[in-house]
Amino acid sequence: MTLSIEIVDGVTQIPAEAWNTLAKGMPLLSHAFLSALESSGSVGAGTGWQPCPLLLYDDAQLIAAMPLYIKYHSYGEYVFDWAWAEAYERHGLSYYPKLVAAIPFTPVTSSRILTNDADHKVLMVNALSQVMQQNEMSSAHVLFPDDDTETVFKAAGWMQRHGVQFRWQNLSYTDFEHFLSQLSHDKRKKIKQERKKVRDSGIVCSVIEGAQITAQQWDFFYQCYEQTYREHRSTPYLTRAFFATIGRTMPQHIVLMLAYLDGQPIAAALNLYDETTLYGRYWGALQYVPNLHFELCYYQAQIFCIEQKIKYFEGGAQGEHKLARGFVARPTTSFHSVANPNFATAIKDFIIQESTGVAAYVNELDERAPYK
Repeated sequence: MTLSIEIVDGVTQIPAEAWNTLAKGMPLLSHAFLSALESSGSVGAGTGWQPCPLLLYDDAQLIAAMPLYIKYHSYGEYVFDWAWAEAYERHGLSYYPKLVAAIPFTPVTSSRILTNDADHKVLMVNALSQVMQQNEMSSAHVLFPDDDTETVFKAAGWMQRHGVQFRWQNLSYTDFEHFLSQLSHDKRKKIKQERKKVRDSGIVCSVIEGAQITAQQWDFFYQCYEQTYREHRSTPYLTRAFFATIGRTMPQHIVLMLAYLDGQPIAAALNLYDETTLYGRYWGALQYVPNLHFELCYYQAQIFCIEQKIKYFEGGAQGEHKLARGFVARPTTSFHSVANPNFATAIKDFIIQESTGVAAYVNELDERAPYK
């Protein structure tokens, strides 16, 4: 056995079968998804996301991998460290570039070290630290790791930061009415009123699975996606080519919800999914209709989960309004290693104080849970 660590210029440099064997069917970690980001220009030169996946080989066999990026800013991460970067700048130091192990633009909890072997995980953590030090990076960050990944970084002494997201669980509901029956009276009444207002406005919703999405529908979706960023005076992270690519290479994991008014599409929501989980991702509307966001992004997706017997619906970052739609709060974590010892101490103190506030916030959210 000859083990070796390598870094390459992107997932596109790795055979799809070798990567997917380690990713174990998680669509957002798949070779198709990550390579589409690269080939479409959504990450790479000029984006501030430079792919550099970390790989462990046994001779010529890939046995472990980490989706890793050199970052030149902090956009698209959903774990906010702008204050850390500003503190570096105030002291005449450079916070960027830094290393980030994550799925770009995707606040979804999943594995960040793609292997089941505990010893290989330790090797990968040590290798990540060495890459940071040898290349004189300010820091390394592991965003939204699952429990198994969390265990190995915690054991290695990395700083653990806590956050909150919202998830809906399908408790073997027979239909949407069955789900509503489990909510408190006020929440159930509110959802019914919202859905009635949408129907009364003339909206008709359509659910289209990946292989059936036409080029025209993809174009319309991208218009909606761009509109969301324009409303926030920002620029889309993802290119039209990215969506064309995943539509071609992983349609079995895609579902598009469209809203029509007077026969014309006016809004769209795109989700990815697998056998167990639906991941709410992208939304936009060309015309405002009250409550349409809730109908298209939440209720239509919940109905889809019930019909397909999908257990979880990950609602993504932020949004206390999700509580009223049947979601519940759940903790997330990230891990951080900071090269400068003085900044490491200050950031550790900040994280400890922040964690107290996050714990209190989670308790408050639990008290507002929407179920009976």
